[in-house]
Amino acid sequence: MMENYKKVRVEEGPSETPFAALPPDIIEMKVKDGSKIRNLMGFAIGKMESKNVRQILFSGSGKALSKTITCVEILKRRVKDLHQITKICYRQTEEIWEAIVPEVGLDPLTVKRNSPTICVLLSKDPLDTTEPGYQAPGDYDSMWIQDLKMESKGPKRTKSGPGRGAGAVGRKQPRPPGERGETLKKV
Repeated sequence: MMENYKKVRVEEGPSETPFAALPPDIIEMKVKDGSKIRNLMGFAIGKMESKNVRQILFSGSGKALSKTITCVEILKRRVKDLHQITKICYRQTEEIWEAIVPEVGLDPLTVKRNSPTICVLLSKDPLDTTEPGYQAPGDYDSMWIQDLKMESKGPKRTKSGPGRGAGAVGRKQPRPPGERGETLKKV
């Protein structure tokens, strides 16, 4: 049925940030599905490394969710001691579809979708620690190192069965003659 329609336009609902009392001059990075991480990060890191910029807001929805999170994590590694508050909400979009052949008598369609949206506020200044989604700045590398040390101290598990070098397991076995399409010669 949808092969009789073409998408004319997509209208996004108003993008209200879920954060109250943000400064009017805050840098807002709206990450889209086609955005290049290199371009986003070049701009964001440059701004956050300057003295006069204190906060930055990343937002992305739909297919751009993972790219938004990636940008936030890269920035947190490059600019240390950032406070973070993460909010998840939904953004409504409307797709307007019209009939390819209007003479057929098909009515226009409107498809409403609620896309998940993530908004991440990063700040050099302390934020409200009681706010849901708050993450304090920390040395994440040392946290990973501690986890690795704890894992290495635990009991080691071994697989049962033959390991490497046990017979011909995992090696290519020679095929008997005649299985490769070759003809056998009688002697």
